[in-house]
Amino acid sequence: MSETTASAPVRRRPRDRRQAIEAAAAAAFAEHGYHRVSMQDVADVVGISAAALYRHFENKYDLFREVALGLAASLASAVEGIDEGPCATADEASARLDELLDAIAGATIALRGSGGIYRWESRYLEPEDRHALASEFSALRRRIAVPLATLRPELDDQARRRAAIAALSAIASVTTHRTAMPASAQRALLHEAAMRVLSSPIPPAELEAVEDQEPTVKPRRRREQLAQAGIMLFSERGYHEVTIEDIAHAVGLTPSGVYRHFSGKSEILRTACVRAAETLDEAADVALAHEDASEALRILSAAYIDFAVDDRDLMGVYVADVGALDLEDQKGLRRLQRAHVEDWVELLGRVRPELDQKQRRFLVQAGFNVVADLSVDLRHGPASEAKALIAPLLEAVLGV
Repeated sequence: MSETTASAPVRRRPRDRRQAIEAAAAAAFAEHGYHRVSMQDVADVVGISAAALYRHFENKYDLFREVALGLAASLASAVEGIDEGPCATADEASARLDELLDAIAGATIALRGSGGIYRWESRYLEPEDRHALASEFSALRRRIAVPLATLRPELDDQARRRAAIAALSAIASVTTHRTAMPASAQRALLHEAAMRVLSSPIPPAELEAVEDQEPTVKPRRRREQLAQAGIMLFSERGYHEVTIEDIAHAVGLTPSGVYRHFSGKSEILRTACVRAAETLDEAADVALAHEDASEALRILSAAYIDFAVDDRDLMGVYVADVGALDLEDQKGLRRLQRAHVEDWVELLGRVRPELDQKQRRFLVQAGFNVVADLSVDLRHGPASEAKALIAPLLEAVLGV
Protein backbone atom coordinates (compact mmCIF):
# COMPACT_ATOMS: atom_id res chain seq x y z
CA MET A 1 0.00 0.00 0.00
CA SER A 2 1.40 3.40 -0.95
CA GLU A 3 1.95 6.15 1.58
CA THR A 4 -0.41 8.44 -0.38
CA THR A 5 -3.19 5.87 -0.36
CA ALA A 6 -2.77 5.11 3.32
CA SER A 7 -2.96 8.73 4.44
CA ALA A 8 -5.74 10.04 2.15
CA PRO A 9 -8.69 11.22 4.29
CA VAL A 10 -12.16 9.88 3.57
CA ARG A 11 -14.60 12.80 3.24
CA ARG A 12 -18.16 12.10 4.29
CA ARG A 13 -21.14 14.37 4.01
CA PRO A 14 -22.40 15.37 7.50
CA ARG A 15 -25.60 13.60 8.40
CA ASP A 16 -27.27 16.83 9.46
CA ARG A 17 -26.29 18.88 6.41
CA ARG A 18 -29.85 19.16 5.11
CA GLN A 19 -31.04 20.40 8.51
CA ALA A 20 -28.17 22.91 8.61
CA ILE A 21 -29.17 24.18 5.17
CA GLU A 22 -32.80 24.59 6.19
CA ALA A 23 -31.85 26.39 9.41
CA ALA A 24 -29.55 28.80 7.56
CA ALA A 25 -32.16 29.44 4.88
CA ALA A 26 -34.92 30.04 7.42
CA ALA A 27 -32.87 32.65 9.24
CA ALA A 28 -31.88 34.34 5.97
CA PHE A 29 -35.42 34.44 4.55
CA ALA A 30 -36.75 35.82 7.85
CA GLU A 31 -34.13 38.56 8.07
CA HIS A 32 -33.74 39.62 4.46
CA GLY A 33 -36.86 38.38 2.70
CA TYR A 34 -37.30 35.69 0.07
CA HIS A 35 -36.26 37.82 -2.90
CA ARG A 36 -33.07 39.15 -1.33
CA VAL A 37 -31.63 35.74 -0.50
CA SER A 38 -29.79 33.65 -3.08
CA MET A 39 -28.78 30.01 -3.00
CA GLN A 40 -25.17 31.17 -2.84
CA ASP A 41 -25.97 33.21 0.29
CA VAL A 42 -27.31 30.10 2.00
CA ALA A 43 -24.40 27.97 0.81
CA ASP A 44 -21.92 30.51 2.20
CA VAL A 45 -23.52 30.39 5.64
CA VAL A 46 -23.44 26.59 5.71
CA GLY A 47 -19.89 26.52 4.35
CA ILE A 48 -20.55 24.52 1.21
CA SER A 49 -20.60 25.24 -2.50
CA ALA A 50 -23.77 26.22 -4.33
CA ALA A 51 -23.42 22.98 -6.32
CA ALA A 52 -23.55 20.99 -3.09
CA LEU A 53 -26.67 22.90 -2.07
CA TYR A 54 -28.41 21.94 -5.31
CA ARG A 55 -27.87 18.27 -4.45
CA HIS A 56 -30.38 18.78 -1.64
CA PHE A 57 -32.79 21.29 -3.16
CA GLU A 58 -33.78 21.76 -6.78
CA ASN A 59 -33.97 25.57 -6.59
CA LYS A 60 -34.53 28.44 -4.17
CA TYR A 61 -38.29 28.02 -4.16
CA ASP A 62 -37.93 24.33 -3.32
CA LEU A 63 -35.81 25.32 -0.33
CA PHE A 64 -38.19 28.09 0.70
CA ARG A 65 -41.19 25.75 0.59
CA GLU A 66 -39.41 23.14 2.69
CA VAL A 67 -38.44 25.77 5.27
CA ALA A 68 -41.92 27.28 5.54
CA LEU A 69 -43.76 23.97 5.79
CA GLY A 70 -41.06 22.56 8.07
CA LEU A 71 -41.45 25.39 10.57
CA ALA A 72 -45.21 24.86 10.64
CA ALA A 73 -44.65 21.16 11.19
CA SER A 74 -42.45 22.02 14.19
CA LEU A 75 -45.38 23.80 15.84
CA ALA A 76 -47.64 20.84 15.10
CA SER A 77 -45.07 18.49 16.64
CA ALA A 78 -44.93 20.61 19.78
CA VAL A 79 -48.58 19.82 20.57
CA GLU A 80 -48.64 16.30 19.14
CA GLY A 81 -48.73 14.49 22.47
CA ILE A 82 -51.50 16.64 23.98
CA ASP A 83 -55.01 15.18 24.13
CA GLU A 84 -57.28 16.34 21.30
CA GLY A 85 -60.61 15.04 22.60
CA PRO A 86 -63.42 17.00 24.25
CA CYS A 87 -62.86 18.21 27.82
CA ALA A 88 -65.25 16.86 30.45
CA THR A 89 -64.76 19.65 33.00
CA ALA A 90 -63.68 23.28 33.18
CA ASP A 91 -60.61 22.28 35.19
CA GLU A 92 -59.58 19.82 32.49
CA ALA A 93 -60.15 22.43 29.80
CA SER A 94 -58.11 25.04 31.66
CA ALA A 95 -55.25 22.60 32.17
CA ARG A 96 -55.39 21.62 28.47
CA LEU A 97 -55.19 25.23 27.37
CA ASP A 98 -52.26 25.84 29.69
CA GLU A 99 -50.45 22.86 28.21
CA LEU A 100 -51.18 23.87 24.62
CA LEU A 101 -50.16 27.49 25.02
CA ASP A 102 -47.01 26.59 26.91
CA ALA A 103 -45.98 24.12 24.20
CA ILE A 104 -46.74 26.57 21.38
CA ALA A 105 -44.94 29.42 23.14
CA GLY A 106 -41.89 27.25 23.75
CA ALA A 107 -41.72 26.09 20.12
CA THR A 108 -42.27 29.62 18.78
CA ILE A 109 -39.52 31.07 20.96
CA ALA A 110 -37.17 28.33 19.77
CA LEU A 111 -38.00 29.37 16.19
CA ARG A 112 -37.80 33.09 16.94
CA GLY A 113 -35.03 33.87 14.47
CA SER A 114 -36.78 32.22 11.55
CA GLY A 115 -40.49 32.16 12.34
CA GLY A 116 -40.98 35.60 10.85
CA ILE A 117 -41.23 34.17 7.35
CA TYR A 118 -44.84 33.23 8.13
CA ARG A 119 -45.76 36.84 8.66
CA TRP A 120 -45.23 38.20 5.16
CA GLU A 121 -42.88 36.00 3.16
CA SER A 122 -45.54 33.29 2.88
CA ARG A 123 -47.12 35.52 0.20
CA TYR A 124 -44.49 34.10 -2.13
CA LEU A 125 -45.61 30.50 -1.73
CA GLU A 126 -47.46 28.89 -4.61
CA PRO A 127 -51.23 28.54 -3.96
CA GLU A 128 -51.02 24.82 -3.16
CA ASP A 129 -48.23 25.33 -0.66
CA ARG A 130 -49.91 28.38 0.84
CA HIS A 131 -53.02 26.26 1.35
CA ALA A 132 -50.97 23.55 3.07
CA LEU A 133 -49.45 26.14 5.40
CA ALA A 134 -52.87 27.63 6.18
CA SER A 135 -54.17 24.15 6.95
CA GLU A 136 -51.43 23.61 9.54
CA PHE A 137 -52.38 26.82 11.35
CA SER A 138 -56.10 26.03 11.10
CA ALA A 139 -55.43 22.72 12.81
CA LEU A 140 -53.54 24.53 15.57
CA ARG A 141 -56.47 26.92 16.10
CA ARG A 142 -58.88 23.99 16.31
CA ARG A 143 -56.73 22.43 19.02
CA ILE A 144 -57.26 25.58 21.11
CA ALA A 145 -60.95 25.87 20.27
CA VAL A 146 -61.78 22.44 21.75
CA PRO A 147 -61.01 23.23 25.42
CA LEU A 148 -62.19 26.81 24.90
CA ALA A 149 -65.64 25.47 23.99
CA THR A 150 -65.87 23.89 27.44
CA LEU A 151 -64.60 26.97 29.25
CA ARG A 152 -66.69 29.45 27.27
CA PRO A 153 -69.84 27.76 25.96
CA GLU A 154 -71.42 31.18 25.33
CA LEU A 155 -69.11 31.74 22.36
CA ASP A 156 -70.06 30.45 18.93
CA ASP A 157 -67.57 28.65 16.68
CA GLN A 158 -66.58 31.84 14.86
CA ALA A 159 -65.88 33.71 18.10
CA ARG A 160 -63.77 30.83 19.42
CA ARG A 161 -61.85 30.72 16.16
CA ARG A 162 -61.08 34.43 16.38
CA ALA A 163 -60.06 34.14 20.00
CA ALA A 164 -57.65 31.38 18.98
CA ILE A 165 -56.29 33.55 16.14
CA ALA A 166 -55.61 36.36 18.60
CA ALA A 167 -53.99 34.08 21.19
CA LEU A 168 -51.67 32.50 18.63
CA SER A 169 -50.92 35.91 17.15
CA ALA A 170 -49.86 37.25 20.56
CA ILE A 171 -47.41 34.35 20.89
CA ALA A 172 -46.17 34.64 17.30
CA SER A 173 -45.32 38.32 17.86
CA VAL A 174 -42.00 37.24 19.35
CA THR A 175 -40.79 36.61 15.79
CA THR A 176 -41.46 40.22 14.73
CA HIS A 177 -38.93 42.02 16.95
CA ARG A 178 -35.57 41.48 18.64
CA THR A 179 -36.06 42.68 22.21
CA ALA A 180 -33.87 40.48 24.39
CA MET A 181 -35.35 38.57 27.31
CA PRO A 182 -34.63 35.17 28.87
CA ALA A 183 -36.61 32.43 27.13
CA SER A 184 -38.40 31.41 30.33
CA ALA A 185 -39.56 34.99 30.92
CA GLN A 186 -40.72 35.31 27.32
CA ARG A 187 -42.63 32.08 27.62
CA ALA A 188 -44.43 33.15 30.79
CA LEU A 189 -45.27 36.63 29.50
CA LEU A 190 -46.66 35.41 26.16
CA HIS A 191 -48.53 32.57 27.83
CA GLU A 192 -50.26 34.99 30.20
CA ALA A 193 -51.12 37.38 27.38
CA ALA A 194 -52.64 34.56 25.32
CA MET A 195 -54.70 33.37 28.29
CA ARG A 196 -56.03 36.90 28.85
CA VAL A 197 -57.08 36.98 25.19
CA LEU A 198 -58.94 33.69 25.51
CA SER A 199 -60.76 35.03 28.57
CA SER A 200 -61.62 38.38 26.99
CA PRO A 201 -65.15 39.49 26.08
CA ILE A 202 -65.76 38.96 22.37
CA PRO A 203 -68.70 40.90 20.88
CA PRO A 204 -70.93 38.71 18.70
CA ALA A 205 -70.41 39.06 14.95
CA GLU A 206 -73.56 39.83 13.00
CA LEU A 207 -72.71 40.79 9.44
CA GLU A 208 -70.05 39.18 7.27
CA ALA A 209 -71.01 40.18 3.73
CA VAL A 210 -68.57 41.96 1.48
CA GLU A 211 -71.37 44.16 0.12
CA ASP A 212 -71.74 45.77 3.54
CA GLN A 213 -68.34 47.38 3.08
CA GLU A 214 -68.25 51.04 2.12
CA PRO A 215 -66.74 51.43 -1.36
CA THR A 216 -63.18 52.68 -1.50
CA VAL A 217 -63.05 56.31 -2.56
CA LYS A 218 -61.04 56.67 -5.76
CA PRO A 219 -58.71 59.67 -5.59
CA ARG A 220 -58.98 62.19 -8.41
CA ARG A 221 -55.31 63.02 -8.83
CA ARG A 222 -53.20 60.60 -10.89
CA ARG A 223 -50.37 60.58 -8.35
CA GLU A 224 -52.76 59.51 -5.60
CA GLN A 225 -54.36 56.91 -7.85
CA LEU A 226 -50.95 55.42 -8.57
CA ALA A 227 -49.97 55.44 -4.90
CA GLN A 228 -53.24 53.74 -3.95
CA ALA A 229 -52.83 51.10 -6.68
CA GLY A 230 -49.23 50.44 -5.70
CA ILE A 231 -50.11 50.02 -2.03
CA MET A 232 -52.89 47.57 -2.85
CA LEU A 233 -50.70 45.50 -5.16
CA PHE A 234 -47.69 45.52 -2.79
CA SER A 235 -49.94 44.33 0.04
CA GLU A 236 -51.53 41.59 -2.03
CA ARG A 237 -48.47 40.18 -3.84
CA GLY A 238 -45.42 41.62 -2.11
CA TYR A 239 -43.28 44.47 -3.40
CA HIS A 240 -40.92 42.31 -5.47
CA GLU A 241 -43.75 40.62 -7.38
CA VAL A 242 -45.26 43.90 -8.59
CA THR A 243 -44.02 45.72 -11.71
CA ILE A 244 -44.47 49.27 -12.91
CA GLU A 245 -46.58 47.77 -15.71
CA ASP A 246 -48.93 46.25 -13.10
CA ILE A 247 -49.37 49.59 -11.35
CA ALA A 248 -49.88 51.43 -14.64
CA HIS A 249 -52.48 48.90 -15.79
CA ALA A 250 -54.40 49.25 -12.50
CA VAL A 251 -55.10 52.94 -13.21
CA GLY A 252 -55.34 52.76 -17.01
CA LEU A 253 -51.96 54.30 -17.81
CA THR A 254 -48.94 53.24 -19.80
CA PRO A 255 -45.70 52.64 -17.84
CA SER A 256 -44.33 55.93 -19.19
CA GLY A 257 -47.30 57.66 -17.59
CA VAL A 258 -46.26 56.37 -14.18
CA TYR A 259 -42.80 57.92 -14.55
CA ARG A 260 -44.35 61.36 -14.92
CA HIS A 261 -45.41 61.09 -11.26
CA PHE A 262 -42.88 58.73 -9.66
CA SER A 263 -39.28 57.86 -10.45
CA GLY A 264 -40.11 54.17 -10.01
CA LYS A 265 -41.95 51.74 -7.79
CA SER A 266 -39.42 52.28 -4.98
CA GLU A 267 -40.59 55.89 -4.72
CA ILE A 268 -44.20 54.71 -4.52
CA LEU A 269 -43.22 52.37 -1.68
CA ARG A 270 -41.27 55.09 0.11
CA THR A 271 -44.21 57.50 -0.23
CA ALA A 272 -46.55 54.90 1.24
CA CYS A 273 -44.27 54.14 4.18
CA VAL A 274 -43.76 57.81 5.01
CA ARG A 275 -47.53 58.33 4.89
CA ALA A 276 -48.09 55.46 7.30
CA ALA A 277 -45.41 56.72 9.69
CA GLU A 278 -46.88 60.22 9.68
CA THR A 279 -50.40 58.90 10.35
CA LEU A 280 -49.24 56.87 13.35
CA ASP A 281 -47.09 59.73 14.63
CA GLU A 282 -50.03 62.16 14.52
CA ALA A 283 -52.16 59.68 16.49
CA ALA A 284 -49.43 59.39 19.12
CA ASP A 285 -49.21 63.19 19.44
CA VAL A 286 -52.94 63.41 20.12
CA ALA A 287 -52.84 60.61 22.68
CA LEU A 288 -49.76 61.81 24.54
CA ALA A 289 -51.35 65.23 25.00
CA HIS A 290 -53.77 63.70 27.54
CA GLU A 291 -52.66 63.74 31.16
CA ASP A 292 -54.71 60.66 32.05
CA ALA A 293 -52.56 57.70 30.94
CA SER A 294 -55.44 55.24 30.66
CA GLU A 295 -57.39 57.61 28.43
CA ALA A 296 -54.28 58.35 26.37
CA LEU A 297 -53.66 54.63 25.83
CA ARG A 298 -57.29 54.12 24.88
CA ILE A 299 -57.07 56.92 22.29
CA LEU A 300 -53.83 55.56 20.89
CA SER A 301 -55.26 52.02 20.71
CA ALA A 302 -58.40 53.22 18.93
CA ALA A 303 -56.34 55.19 16.41
CA TYR A 304 -54.09 52.20 15.71
CA ILE A 305 -57.10 49.92 15.19
CA ASP A 306 -58.75 52.51 12.94
CA PHE A 307 -55.65 52.68 10.78
CA ALA A 308 -55.22 48.89 10.62
CA VAL A 309 -58.85 48.36 9.60
CA ASP A 310 -59.44 51.38 7.37
CA ASP A 311 -56.01 51.33 5.70
CA ARG A 312 -55.17 47.65 6.03
CA ASP A 313 -53.12 47.52 2.83
CA LEU A 314 -51.07 50.56 3.81
CA MET A 315 -50.43 49.18 7.29
CA GLY A 316 -49.37 45.85 5.82
CA VAL A 317 -46.96 47.46 3.38
CA TYR A 318 -45.47 49.63 6.12
CA VAL A 319 -44.77 46.60 8.29
CA ALA A 320 -43.79 44.10 5.61
CA ASP A 321 -42.00 45.91 2.83
CA VAL A 322 -39.74 48.49 4.46
CA GLY A 323 -36.87 46.06 3.87
CA ALA A 324 -37.26 46.54 0.12
CA LEU A 325 -36.24 50.20 0.34
CA ASP A 326 -32.73 51.58 -0.05
CA LEU A 327 -30.63 51.24 3.09
CA GLU A 328 -30.83 54.91 4.10
CA ASP A 329 -34.61 55.00 3.65
CA GLN A 330 -34.86 51.80 5.67
CA LYS A 331 -32.87 53.29 8.50
CA GLY A 332 -35.02 56.39 8.65
CA LEU A 333 -38.30 54.48 8.64
CA ARG A 334 -37.04 51.92 11.16
CA ARG A 335 -36.24 54.81 13.49
CA LEU A 336 -39.80 56.10 13.09
CA GLN A 337 -41.21 52.63 13.76
CA ARG A 338 -39.11 52.24 16.91
CA ALA A 339 -40.12 55.71 18.10
CA HIS A 340 -43.79 54.79 17.71
CA VAL A 341 -43.29 51.60 19.70
CA GLU A 342 -41.61 53.62 22.45
CA ASP A 343 -44.64 55.96 22.63
CA TRP A 344 -46.75 52.91 23.39
CA VAL A 345 -44.19 51.55 25.84
CA GLU A 346 -44.18 54.87 27.72
CA LEU A 347 -47.97 55.00 28.00
CA LEU A 348 -48.27 51.36 29.00
CA GLY A 349 -45.67 51.98 31.70
CA ARG A 350 -47.82 54.74 33.17
CA VAL A 351 -50.84 52.41 33.21
CA ARG A 352 -48.96 49.28 34.35
CA PRO A 353 -45.94 50.48 36.34
CA GLU A 354 -45.32 46.97 37.68
CA LEU A 355 -43.95 45.95 34.26
CA ASP A 356 -40.37 46.66 33.26
CA GLN A 357 -39.56 48.24 29.90
CA LYS A 358 -38.80 44.98 28.10
CA GLN A 359 -42.03 43.38 29.30
CA ARG A 360 -43.98 46.39 28.07
CA ARG A 361 -42.23 46.26 24.71
CA PHE A 362 -43.10 42.57 24.31
CA LEU A 363 -46.76 43.24 25.08
CA VAL A 364 -46.94 46.23 22.72
CA GLN A 365 -45.52 44.13 19.88
CA ALA A 366 -47.97 41.35 20.74
CA GLY A 367 -50.81 43.87 20.58
CA PHE A 368 -49.68 45.10 17.17
CA ASN A 369 -49.60 41.54 15.87
CA VAL A 370 -53.09 40.78 17.13
CA VAL A 371 -54.50 43.93 15.53
CA ALA A 372 -52.82 43.13 12.21
CA ASP A 373 -54.00 39.51 12.08
CA LEU A 374 -57.57 40.25 13.10
CA SER A 375 -57.87 43.17 10.68
CA VAL A 376 -57.05 40.69 7.91
CA ASP A 377 -59.44 38.05 9.21
CA LEU A 378 -62.28 40.57 9.53
CA ARG A 379 -61.66 42.34 6.23
CA HIS A 380 -64.89 41.13 4.59
CA GLY A 381 -67.20 42.55 7.24
CA PRO A 382 -68.17 46.09 8.21
CA ALA A 383 -65.29 48.18 9.54
CA SER A 384 -67.23 49.22 12.63
CA GLU A 385 -67.78 45.59 13.58
CA ALA A 386 -64.12 44.72 13.05
CA LYS A 387 -63.03 47.56 15.32
CA ALA A 388 -65.50 46.54 18.03
CA LEU A 389 -64.18 42.97 17.93
CA ILE A 390 -60.50 43.93 17.96
CA ALA A 391 -60.54 46.57 20.71
CA PRO A 392 -61.16 44.30 23.74
CA LEU A 393 -58.62 41.76 22.49
CA LEU A 394 -55.93 44.43 22.19
CA GLU A 395 -56.73 45.54 25.74
CA ALA A 396 -56.47 41.94 26.90
CA VAL A 397 -53.03 41.51 25.36
CA LEU A 398 -51.80 44.69 27.05
CA GLY A 399 -53.46 43.70 30.32
CA VAL A 400 -55.34 46.99 30.72
